[in-house]
Amino acid sequence: MVLSPRLRLHIGASKVHRWLALLIGAQVIVWFTSGLIMSLLPIDMVHGDHRIDRNAEPALLVDKTFAPVAALLAKAGAPVRQLQHRMLLGRPVVEAQLADGKIRLLDARTAAPLPPIDAKTAAIIASRAYRGGTAVPTIERVERASTEYRGALPAWRASFSDDDATRIYVAAETGRLTSVRTGTWRLYDFFWGLHIMDWTEHERFNTPWLMAFAAGGLVFGVAGAILLFMRWPRRRRRKAQGTARTAA
Repeated sequence: MVLSPRLRLHIGASKVHRWLALLIGAQVIVWFTSGLIMSLLPIDMVHGDHRIDRNAEPALLVDKTFAPVAALLAKAGAPVRQLQHRMLLGRPVVEAQLADGKIRLLDARTAAPLPPIDAKTAAIIASRAYRGGTAVPTIERVERASTEYRGALPAWRASFSDDDATRIYVAAETGRLTSVRTGTWRLYDFFWGLHIMDWTEHERFNTPWLMAFAAGGLVFGVAGAILLFMRWPRRRRRKAQGTARTAA
């Protein structure tokens, strides 16, 4: 039996649509579920704004006793790309961003180099910004990036024993609060990894798996559109033919 091109197209679209529904159906459910859960989580809680005061340090005031730029450049000890004044634990400091990408802290008044942030200082910085009370955090040094933290390294991780398992990260070079991680953030990150199909890094949105399933979803939709186009007119014609026979 010789099949017409229209019938072959109809059969082919039906097979493609059926098999793709089996292959990508589960992932489509994961996409919808993860997207729904992420949209329901308050973004300020994901960012940890309920656990940390990012403006704990006072604003920097103009001070005529600040060291001149020439002295700061000389004390940096290397070519400098940028100087930035700010407050650190109530003390004016200068971040000297060096040409090699490193950052050196200087005293804003004397231009004297300051040592890197140690564990004790990091604990004070994190505790001052923490909104959950006066708990003393557990301090750990972080040397390598992970799925939870990809900020400036090395850093200090201040862990608080609250119901959110809050962790505040402090950059060892600058003393800046670089990240805050809570249970809400971890839940969001878990579903984000499922959503982009990057189950290890939770970061790459162009993985081969994601591209393959997205392409499969596109073909699935096209096949469905072809079936809809081919079947709908036939039903209308049959209805019209039935009406004509009844009238006769």
